[in-house]
Amino acid sequence: MAPVSRSMGGDDGSSFGDAAWRRIRADIIHGRLPPGRKLGLDGLRQIYGAGIGTLREALNRLASEGLVIAEGQSGFAVAPVSAEDFREVAALRLLLECHAVGESFAAGGLDWEGQVVGAHHKLATLERRLLAGEAADAMLWKRYDREFHHLLIAACGSAALLETYAAAYDSYLRYQMVAVVFRGAVAAEQHAALLDCALARDAARACGILEAHVDGCVEHVIRTGALAPFAAGHRRMRQPAPPPAPRRAAG
Repeated sequence: MAPVSRSMGGDDGSSFGDAAWRRIRADIIHGRLPPGRKLGLDGLRQIYGAGIGTLREALNRLASEGLVIAEGQSGFAVAPVSAEDFREVAALRLLLECHAVGESFAAGGLDWEGQVVGAHHKLATLERRLLAGEAADAMLWKRYDREFHHLLIAACGSAALLETYAAAYDSYLRYQMVAVVFRGAVAAEQHAALLDCALARDAARACGILEAHVDGCVEHVIRTGALAPFAAGHRRMRQPAPPPAPRRAAG
């Protein structure tokens, strides 16, 4: 994973505030700012090159999304993770995705089919490399995964549903990036089955596969203890340092 930008230019109002929010948000979702990390404004200013007011506004916005918590006089911290919260996040993602799949499968045309096929081709190619034991960039792998799932529902016809789903998916993705989990052949086979469902317009079967896909990931993460290093009280986080070197997804 590439390190965050060290500067975002001058503070010129709302557009700069949006840039600060987007960059900090991306670093939280992709695990570069891990759960529990203290978000001192002075430390963040050194990393992002933004003013204190801009950073405070961005952190308050992230707190409203549940990605950051306010700690009173202590400032802010990246929201913690837990098995219970992961299950809730996964359930919301599943609820939204299954509803959107039905709408999208009914309305999608030939161009939509082509986009879904293309997205799956990229994802399946990377999954084959992972299954062969090759190292792969976790960000690229999850980007292809996200694109595929998004395109499955892209023809649903509701911008509000897609926006709500995107926020839920990002919360789910944060757990995946923290855990750096690849479940192997079972996940790849489920993706291939979802492609078949899309081309056959079989939304009912797709929802059953999605349930096994999402719930299987949650149970795998919890069973392997991947969240344990980030449990509350496991370690005390200090001011944010520059993000670590890229992590690789395990095959």
